[in-house]
Amino acid sequence: MPAEAPSRTLVVAINPRAASGRGAGVGSRTVAALRRAGWAVTPLQEDSSEALAAAVTAALAARPSALIVVGGDGMVGLGANAVAGTDVPLGIVPCGTGNDMARNLGLPVRDVPAALDRLVAALDGSLESPRRIDAGLVTGADGRDTWFACALSAGFDATVNERANRMRRPRGASRYVVALLRELVTFGPVDYTLTIDGREERVPAVLVSVGNAGSIGGGMRIAPDAVLDDGLLDVLIVAPLSRLTFLRLFPRVFRGTHAALPQVRLLRARSISIAAAGARAGIIAYADGERLGPLPLDIRVVPGALAVLA
Repeated sequence: MPAEAPSRTLVVAINPRAASGRGAGVGSRTVAALRRAGWAVTPLQEDSSEALAAAVTAALAARPSALIVVGGDGMVGLGANAVAGTDVPLGIVPCGTGNDMARNLGLPVRDVPAALDRLVAALDGSLESPRRIDAGLVTGADGRDTWFACALSAGFDATVNERANRMRRPRGASRYVVALLRELVTFGPVDYTLTIDGREERVPAVLVSVGNAGSIGGGMRIAPDAVLDDGLLDVLIVAPLSRLTFLRLFPRVFRGTHAALPQVRLLRARSISIAAAGARAGIIAYADGERLGPLPLDIRVVPGALAVLA
């Protein structure tokens, strides 16, 4: 008997609200392009991220060839939580606000036709051996585990993310800049307890980020030398500084030249625990642009946990 033909089935998860509603149109274009390329597609679109995550989990039981997410970094996080630690590859059609994971993977982030061409080519050529990258695994105080592919924020950067997600204008990455300026008025240092690869230290800081990839917030290069498959997480710690100095810092973060500043520490680790004391002990952390929950958190890298079509 002839060998059974390999499956050509895909699950496509769509965030219709990505980029102020542009995601729905990009989702339909993605489904059409994949079907023209000969793939059987199951499109998924729900009213909430929780419902969409549940629908994705159910659809993956049929063992599709890959999961494709259409949206921004939040959709990448949803996809990572669905397929990390499995053999199902994750494909990305970026159309969100930040698109940092796509940027770090070298995917087109402002050209949907080019992104679709790249995805179809990757599907046809990479399914047998997709690229393996690391992922971060976070355990919250409630014992719940969450994966992230790009980065986790647990300081001023997280409060900026929280404000930016509530804003409707401006659109695009400039929303993060406006949110940053507004948060800067009231934000102060946090007294952190960090346990880095088993070594505990108490650190006053205004910003703590843990990156698997190198950028967040639409291109802020928090860890410019991060490598997606080195088995390590890049940790950025910024010591307390004046508001004026902080404003001078951020252009350098976008250029990736902030590492030389005396207030900045960049280090690599396999695990890090983050706790906070004082008035800001309940600071809310974000991972892949989505609200994760309050500190404390335990974070570790899982090498090669995520297969990606890139």
